[in-house]
Amino acid sequence: MTLRDAQGLELTASSPEAAAAFDATIAAYLRYRLDASAHLKALLAADPECGMAQVLAGSFAMLAYNSAQLDRARAAHGRAERAAARATRREQAHAAALGHWVAGDLDRALATWEEILADHPHDILAFRLHHFNAFWLGAPERMLGAVERVLPRWSPAIPGFGAVLACRSFANEECGNYTVAEAAGRAAIELDPGDLWAAHAVAHTFEMQGRRGEGIAWIEALEPHWEGGNNLKHHLWWHRAMFHMERREWGAVLDLYDRRFRDLTSPVTQMQPDLYIDVQNAASMLFRLELRGVPVGDRWVELADKAEARIGDCLSTFTLPHWMMALSATGRFQAAARLLDAMREFAATQGGILGAVVRDAAIPVCEAVLAHRRGDYAGAVAAMRPALGIMHRMGGSHAQQDVLEQLFLDAAVKAGLVEDTRLLLERVAGRHPVPPERRVGYAEAARSIAH
Repeated sequence: MTLRDAQGLELTASSPEAAAAFDATIAAYLRYRLDASAHLKALLAADPECGMAQVLAGSFAMLAYNSAQLDRARAAHGRAERAAARATRREQAHAAALGHWVAGDLDRALATWEEILADHPHDILAFRLHHFNAFWLGAPERMLGAVERVLPRWSPAIPGFGAVLACRSFANEECGNYTVAEAAGRAAIELDPGDLWAAHAVAHTFEMQGRRGEGIAWIEALEPHWEGGNNLKHHLWWHRAMFHMERREWGAVLDLYDRRFRDLTSPVTQMQPDLYIDVQNAASMLFRLELRGVPVGDRWVELADKAEARIGDCLSTFTLPHWMMALSATGRFQAAARLLDAMREFAATQGGILGAVVRDAAIPVCEAVLAHRRGDYAGAVAAMRPALGIMHRMGGSHAQQDVLEQLFLDAAVKAGLVEDTRLLLERVAGRHPVPPERRVGYAEAARSIAH
């Protein structure tokens, strides 16, 4: 049976109930709500032969960035392909994009989603999956290109318009267009105060402009609307901690760590204790605190335990340096060596962009993390210097990549390498609107070479 989804696109499904479950799954996914998986289960129960249901099942498995989910994703892709034989060309393209994603051919996956959007600009799933993957490949220009191409075809009358605005906000922020970014994010919040991605995008804008008090107030005001939100709530609390970090309010940072974004008693954390974004939040914050001389107690230990269990999983390249931070902080140097060996094997055997990014960016940065912890600061600089210009390809925002820049800067300062110190400061000054002298991780180094 050919039905229509909420955006008016043809959907091959067995019943109106299946179509309604599809729409509910998409809506929850766009809003970063925990019940997205429950809606997907209802969809699969209503119509297990629905190709787009299987595309969603495979995509949700891939979104976890956990190699243990790959078999689930492959199986879902196989079912999606079989179902696509009796579906529309758009749905067949979705199955193909999932196949490229599962195979690690992310360039082809992005290109396929872009082809879908060229013909179907209201395909919110293709749009959102493209946005996600372009971000984690360090390609904000592709995020921006996609949203600006489809935006003229959207209106507030079409369900999902707020999600498009939220993505417009984040894409523009990452490309340095802060006025457009803030306006689009605020417009999305007016439509839905519980839009986590829009709240996140505007928080990024405040971060990049040094508007710390506004950032704290923004997150405080919106927090009551986050009921049912998934792990993205943790990342928003991490952003609040970043604002407090810049104000040197270490107690507030640690309180947010323990009670909000790394709260190990939280049901959300307990569901996915090693989810990539949560690991990045936690490890990067502990690392920043230690650079400032703030004791963090035994907080590294549980992260290191999870890092050991994930050695060999290289799907999330940006998470790899964070695993290394935890292993090296706890003195688990044999495990750190195993992590590097596994990354080298992955880079040698994995074709396409993932293998190249691990080889050219993740391995050098992880080597630098390890050398820095061992006190070999010159070695850390030497390992990391060739990767400075390409480490953005591991993904992560400017705010997230900042911890790696601070790593290089700290190593250069401690090694007495003035030219490398100057190199890093000039790089961040050229990209970040707030001068190094006004940023907590850079001010001392900037003053040290000012004269």
